[in-house]
Amino acid sequence: MPVIELRNITGQVLNDVSLTVEDNEILALVGPNGAGKTTLLNVIAGLTEYRGEVLFDGRNMNGVPPHRRSVGYLFQDLALFPHISVADNIAYGLKVRGYPRSTIEKRVDELTEALHIGKLKDRFSYNLSGGEKQRVAIARAIAPFQKILLLDEPTASLDAQTAKYFRSELSALLRRLEITTVFVIHDLLGAEEMADRIAIIHRGCIEQVAAPKDVFFHPGTRVVSEFIGMPNILDCDECTILSTGLVEVRSGNMRVILPYEGNAIRKLAISPHDIYISDVKPPGPALNRYKGTITEIISMRTLVRAKVMVDGNELLAELSRESFDEMKLDVGSNVFIIIKLRRLRYFEV
Repeated sequence: MPVIELRNITGQVLNDVSLTVEDNEILALVGPNGAGKTTLLNVIAGLTEYRGEVLFDGRNMNGVPPHRRSVGYLFQDLALFPHISVADNIAYGLKVRGYPRSTIEKRVDELTEALHIGKLKDRFSYNLSGGEKQRVAIARAIAPFQKILLLDEPTASLDAQTAKYFRSELSALLRRLEITTVFVIHDLLGAEEMADRIAIIHRGCIEQVAAPKDVFFHPGTRVVSEFIGMPNILDCDECTILSTGLVEVRSGNMRVILPYEGNAIRKLAISPHDIYISDVKPPGPALNRYKGTITEIISMRTLVRAKVMVDGNELLAELSRESFDEMKLDVGSNVFIIIKLRRLRYFEV
């Protein structure tokens, strides 16, 4: 089970990147378009030229061609073969490497069962849904007993609900098979659901590598803070368990209800784009709904960020310029805000 080490990698957009991916770790590469995420995957796979060193378990891979690096790579377009069956797609890499038929059949059965696609083995890719194609492509990528897997936007083509379920299922499978994984994803929440650590990359440089909650609660640079949306961090002064799975957290005079898993809560993180602002009282239950006053307005090209004082806490909220102009808000305007229950994050003691 290899450890991946990148030392002073430079090439194309990458600029002196050093990074270690631990044995059996799932690491997410997150950053804006053009930051170098896919290029970094290609460096690990040996598909692009670079300066620096790539090591697998201490073995220098410079000069080792892609087909000898024992790396599974799932490209964004999946690239399934349309003219052969699902089973043959999965078996392809095994056949090329000369595995015996009995080993190939056993491996195909193992992976199709693990990914819940056993009933699809005789079908062709053009008859599959997006989620089914993703599962087949994953199985094909890891079939030749690869211990390193690279994934480029593995859930980009799936709807939100399917993507969330697929990430959970894939994460469990990779841990069970003990595969060191690096994946590119544009959705920070998706990265949080699946990764052990997140690497934030910007303009070809690694800005921060940390556990998901540390990225949100302790952004290492202003670039990271801005990329994750400059979350509002609230100290927890008191916790009151309301019922199974819910807790009320008091921060100053502000009380917030959130899902609860039984551990003491130290801090809350609320993303500005998860705060809804209205100039009229919205209908519905009074759950995480507050009245506040705008204290500052920060105009951007297509967005407006507004600081709102709520029960002694100044919250940064984000709304579209169209919504802002329609409500004719200004400093001193009284507003109603809603904080989305399921998007709250907390830091445990």
